[in-house]
Amino acid sequence: MGGLGHDILAFDTSAAHCAAAVLKDDAICAEYFDIMERGQAERLMPILEEALAEAKVSWRDLDAIGVGVGPGSFTGVRIAVSAARGLALALGIPAIGVSNFEIMRDPLGLGANPAEIVSLPAPRDQAYVQQFRYGVPQSPPRVINPSDPPADLELPANMTVRGYRAMDIARPFHASVEESAIEGNGRRIARVAEWKLKPGDTPERPVPLYVRPADAAVPREKPPQILA
Repeated sequence: MGGLGHDILAFDTSAAHCAAAVLKDDAICAEYFDIMERGQAERLMPILEEALAEAKVSWRDLDAIGVGVGPGSFTGVRIAVSAARGLALALGIPAIGVSNFEIMRDPLGLGANPAEIVSLPAPRDQAYVQQFRYGVPQSPPRVINPSDPPADLELPANMTVRGYRAMDIARPFHASVEESAIEGNGRRIARVAEWKLKPGDTPERPVPLYVRPADAAVPREKPPQILA
């Protein structure tokens, strides 16, 4: 919804980084990206304060929070989503979840592509993919083998495959290809959040996006009995 003068604070801790950006009057006025393996929980609020100060935007000026929901690190995604939900509740503004599939798309043409598959790297040489039509997801994300993509993945004519191993996925469908990677997480989340912010809508609270269950095994032993 560009051009409506929204002030949006966006952030992401879904991988080994802490990213933030402020969108003010349709321009990115501050952007931070700290590479870090751990410590995102401690770094997040200071980096948000720094971004707002640089953009000369106060907490009460904000119209919405944009937050990266993954897929990504189990703990990292939960850090950002929990912070976004708490801030939105305290400020009385919406929090808008933005997936890594969405930020892989062109931030200047979010609703322009009639048929699109976005691919992200997954463990064990697999790929996470999601289908879009004019920016709207057409199916839940799924895990595929990019060397042998399933036939039901095909979208209507003029399909574009974008992202991880796009050439391999596009080949059986004779689709066009755009090799791209996730970058500029904060500003992309801000742009997508603005695009998703519809007048009069009440967005659902953001939740972590996990395409596959965690690899942790469930304990088989019974818990100890607690005696009163």
